[in-house]
Amino acid sequence: MFTPVQIFADWLIYNVFGIAKESRLGSAVNFFVFDTIKIFILLLIIIYVITFIRSFFPPEKTRKILAKSKGSTFIGHILAALLGIVTPFCSCSAVPLFIGFVEAGVPLGVTFSFLVAAPMVNEVALGLLYGLFGIKIALIYVVSGEVIAIVSGIIIGKLKMEKHVEEYVYEMQMNSDVELPDPNTKERLIDSWNFTKDLIKKIWIYVIIGIAIGGLYMDGFQQEH
Repeated sequence: MFTPVQIFADWLIYNVFGIAKESRLGSAVNFFVFDTIKIFILLLIIIYVITFIRSFFPPEKTRKILAKSKGSTFIGHILAALLGIVTPFCSCSAVPLFIGFVEAGVPLGVTFSFLVAAPMVNEVALGLLYGLFGIKIALIYVVSGEVIAIVSGIIIGKLKMEKHVEEYVYEMQMNSDVELPDPNTKERLIDSWNFTKDLIKKIWIYVIIGIAIGGLYMDGFQQEH
C-alpha cells in the first residue's frame, strides 16, 4: 500500500537532497519523510471513516439501542463498549449521556462500559499506532480498550452501585421524543470531511513532533544493534 510513498521518500532523500543512503542522517530523514506521509494518509482515512460511521450513531440513538439491550446484561456490555468507539463523545457530553442512559433503564454497569470505552479508544491514537507500529499493535490497543471497558462495566454492575446514584438522576426525564436530524449521504460525507480537516489542523504539529522523536529513537536503536 505504501510502496509508492517509500519510493518517493527514497528519491527525495537520496537523489534530490543527495544524502548518502548508508549514512545515519539519510536513514533518519528517510524514516521521518516516509512515516510523516504514511501516518497522515492513515489519519485522514481512519478519522474520516470513523467520523462517517459516527454520523449514524448520535447520542440519543445510542441511548435507545442500549435501552433495548438491557434484558441481556453481558451482551449489553459488549454492545456498549463497541458503541463507545463510534459514538461522538467529549467531557461536556459525559453527564447528559450518563443521565440519559440511567433514565432509560440501562444498567449502571453497561453505562460505565460505554463511558470507559468512548474516550479510551481514540481514532487518532489508532492511526498513529497503526502507522508507527503496525496492525498488530493497533489491534491490541483496540481490543485491550474494549476488554477494559467491558470488565470495568461488569465489576461496577457486580458491586450494585445503583444505590449510590443520587435519586434525582432517576427522577429526571430526558426528552426522548426529540426529532433527530437525518442528513443524507452527501451531507454526512461533507460533514465528515470538514471534521477530519479541522482535527488534522489541530494535531498536525504534535504528530510531526512524535514522528521526529520516533525517528531519533529508531536511529539510536539501530546504532546500538
